[in-house]
Amino acid sequence: MNNYEFYVLSGNTIVAKWENKTLTVFKENLLPLYLKQHHNAQHWIASRAIDSHRANARLLKKALRLKEKDDLSTALYVNAATITDNYWIKPLDSDLTYQDVRFTDDYFSVLALKGSYSSFNRVANSKRTKTPELTNIGSFEKCWKLIDGKWWMYKSATHDELFSELFIYHLGKELGMNMAVYKRGDKCIKSLDFTDNASVNFEPAFAFMGDNEEYEDVLAKLEELCPQAKADFVKMIFLDTIVANPDRHTANFGLLRDINTGKLIGFAPLFDHNMALIARGYPKTPTKNDILIKLFNNFISNHSEYKNRLPIVTETLLQTVLKTVNMKVRGKEIVDLIMKRYALIQK
Repeated sequence: MNNYEFYVLSGNTIVAKWENKTLTVFKENLLPLYLKQHHNAQHWIASRAIDSHRANARLLKKALRLKEKDDLSTALYVNAATITDNYWIKPLDSDLTYQDVRFTDDYFSVLALKGSYSSFNRVANSKRTKTPELTNIGSFEKCWKLIDGKWWMYKSATHDELFSELFIYHLGKELGMNMAVYKRGDKCIKSLDFTDNASVNFEPAFAFMGDNEEYEDVLAKLEELCPQAKADFVKMIFLDTIVANPDRHTANFGLLRDINTGKLIGFAPLFDHNMALIARGYPKTPTKNDILIKLFNNFISNHSEYKNRLPIVTETLLQTVLKTVNMKVRGKEIVDLIMKRYALIQK
C-alpha cells in the first residue's frame, strides 16, 4: 500500500475509493462522518493511530518492527481497523474480508498497558502482527482486553484518577445519564466497549467538529446531524461542570450509528473522566468566575428550555455514591466541592 490507494469499507461493503488523492464515494449513507466532512482519506486514517507520544506505543512499534512509524503507516499496518467501529481499508487489488482484519485476541495488551520488558520480549519474538493497540487512541497508557467475548478498555490510573472515574460513573448513573460501564482494576480502570465489538459504530465528535468544542457550535451541529442527541450533550456538559472536568474534547464524546443503514442513533454513553474531580488534586472552592461554570451558565442562559431539565444533585445522593465506590478519600471535601459547584449553576 505504498502508493496509498485503497478502498474504504464498512464491514464488507465498499463505501469509497481513494485513488490519485481523490475520494470517490459509492455509499454515502455508510461513509465515515469524517470523510463526509473532509474527503481526505489519508488524514482520516492517520487520526485513527495510537498516540505516538505514549512510551508503550513506541515499544509496541519496535516490537512489531514497524519500518515506518508515522501515524498513517501505523494505522495502515492493521488496515485502519478499530474495536469501536467497523470501518477499515484495503488495497485496490486485495481480496481481504472484514473477518480477516477484525481483532480476535488481546495478545499485545500487557505490553500496551504496562510496557514491561518481559512483555516486550514476548511480543518481539512472536509472529503475531494483528493488534487493536495500533488504533487505540488517547494519551494515557491503555490496552484492549478480551474477556468472555467482550472487549474491555484497561487504562492506567493512580488512586485518585481511579476514584474520580468510578465516582463520576456512578454519579452519572444515579442522575439518570447514559454512562459507559466502569469497574475498578489493579492500578487501572476498566471500561466496557459500549459498541459491543462494533455492533454499532462510534463516531467521535472530532469527525464532524474537528477540534472545535464550543458548546454552541456543537449543539448547532447536533441539531443538523442528530437532534435526539442534544439533550444528552447538555447533560454531559452539566456533569463536566459540577465535577470540574477540564478535559472534555472532541475525541471523547460523540454519536452512535447503525452499521447497516448509517443512520445516527443518538449520543454515545459518557466516558473518560479521569482528569476530573480529584484526579489532579483537590480543587479549591469554586467561584462564579470558574471557567467551566461560567461557560455552562453562558450556554444555559441562551437555552432556557434545558434549565428545568437539569438533573437534581443532593448531598444524600453524593453520600450514596461515595459508599458505592468505597475508596479512601476526603469524602466531605468532595461532597462540598460538588455541591458548591452545583449551587453556582443557573437553574
